[in-house]
Amino acid sequence: MKRKNTGPDGLVIVDKPSGFTSHDVVAKMRGMARTRRVGHAGTLDPMATGVLVLGIERATKLLGHLALTEKEYVGTVRLGQTTVTDDAEGEITASKAAHGLAREDIDAGVAELSGAIMQVPSKVSAIKIDGKRSYSRVRNGEDVEIPARPVTVSSFVVHSVHEAEAEDGTPVTDLLVSVTCSSGTYIRALARDLGAGLGVGGHLTALRRTRVGPYKLDRARTLEQLQGAVDDTEGAGLPVMPIGEAAAAAFTRWDVTASQSRLLMNGARIPMPLFETDGPVAAFDPDGTFLALVENQGGRAKSLAVFA
Repeated sequence: MKRKNTGPDGLVIVDKPSGFTSHDVVAKMRGMARTRRVGHAGTLDPMATGVLVLGIERATKLLGHLALTEKEYVGTVRLGQTTVTDDAEGEITASKAAHGLAREDIDAGVAELSGAIMQVPSKVSAIKIDGKRSYSRVRNGEDVEIPARPVTVSSFVVHSVHEAEAEDGTPVTDLLVSVTCSSGTYIRALARDLGAGLGVGGHLTALRRTRVGPYKLDRARTLEQLQGAVDDTEGAGLPVMPIGEAAAAAFTRWDVTASQSRLLMNGARIPMPLFETDGPVAAFDPDGTFLALVENQGGRAKSLAVFA
């Protein structure tokens, strides 16, 4: 039996403004979509802007899987100053003149932070330490030690180098960079570690996420644009990407037969072919209806989330 769609149900790609938390954007979307069932895939810090993927209604079940996909960013790294948060939001804790840095030294530092690396996340982050958020512990004056974890930085490129002077008079060097990385990578931690490796300290002063998995800025809309679409009585309303379209863009597609579809929807673990990806696969029935996200477990399909 097909589900009757009574309202927005799918993904919305938002161009998050600076100063908003990801939860602020979710709250705005709940008002626009008139539902509490809204979530996001991959947090963006308040300072950051760019692609934030929101799921509405059934699409919230996609979010945990979408959050694990590759991401792209552009940003500015300031060498010469360290902050408590590893970005411009935090108090400056150390300053050191950073003019005259050799480009080959900068590039060597970037190379050390590329590929499969072990990264210590920023102390002021949402990571839980003994059940409590790291940022809460730091704000309470605790000395937090976060263990390093593996991440992959598949591309870390410095596009320009510009010497400047910080507000407190410190000679600093600003780098315009782009990064492509795995889920869980902290760009401000890359800035911190690059500065530390060069002996001058560093932090992130600007960040814009340009891609989450297959979803890029060209599909993103500002909150003002989205609200305008909702308020336009003659328009189509909130621009929602249907679940099937979203799944086909983000995951390998598996077109099953009618009999396979019935078995899959009844909970049977049907034989599943091998695909190049190790991640979730999107199963579609002969009519093109998105059925479920599945994974290969011993040659059979195990349902991760059912949508039909």
